[in-house]
Amino acid sequence: MHTLADVDKNKIPKHVAVIMDGNGRWAKQRGKLRVFGHENGVEAVRRTVENCAKLQIDYLTLYAFSTENWNRPKLEVQTLMKLLVASLRKELKTLNKNNIRLKTIGNIDSLPSKAQKELQEVISKTSSNTGTTLTLALSYGSREELKSAVKEIASKVKNNIISLENIDETVINTHLYTHFLPDVDLLIRTSGEQRISNFLLWQIAYAELYFIDVFWPDFSEHHLVEAILSYQNRERRFGKTSEQLN
Repeated sequence: MHTLADVDKNKIPKHVAVIMDGNGRWAKQRGKLRVFGHENGVEAVRRTVENCAKLQIDYLTLYAFSTENWNRPKLEVQTLMKLLVASLRKELKTLNKNNIRLKTIGNIDSLPSKAQKELQEVISKTSSNTGTTLTLALSYGSREELKSAVKEIASKVKNNIISLENIDETVINTHLYTHFLPDVDLLIRTSGEQRISNFLLWQIAYAELYFIDVFWPDFSEHHLVEAILSYQNRERRFGKTSEQLN
């Protein structure tokens, strides 16, 4: 079984993004409520964040709550929000210990005021950390992000702040929620599902995709390492040929 020591430190992905899927099904297999799965999913988050920090991965983005997740049963949403607040409060010490800086993307204003307050407090108290940047995607949807960017750019064109001819990828990037992040190098999705689910559609244009048939609460150091080793064994051509790269 591979460990962190087996990873080539010279080929570490700069930005890893994770779709943390399968909490509910993990709980159902054990005859428990979905909430039980979410609670155990927090432990997998802690393991993954700490292991990414040990590997000196610069950016880790976790899909924590999508815009579509608001359509889930009211009790489950309320519990998820309470769990978010409790987890942030509990993990602050761990984040600082591992030199991890917290950031968020998404429609944060739609979160309960208590969750917003806790988020801002942890973001502030970790802002001077210089290791891994952990970004939580909360109330996030990539189509909503792109729509917001298009509206903002169109408004600036209308008001002669940006000329139509000068709109390029850089301009678009600066108007996305993720303007402070580089493109994703490796996207991991747990639970065996093989879809993107409205997550970072622009940012994963050339990401390596890794799907694993393990529910999120069971995602371990071994699984993270296997994903990174798979990434390191792939040839990333970005539209070029192998001969051009060599």
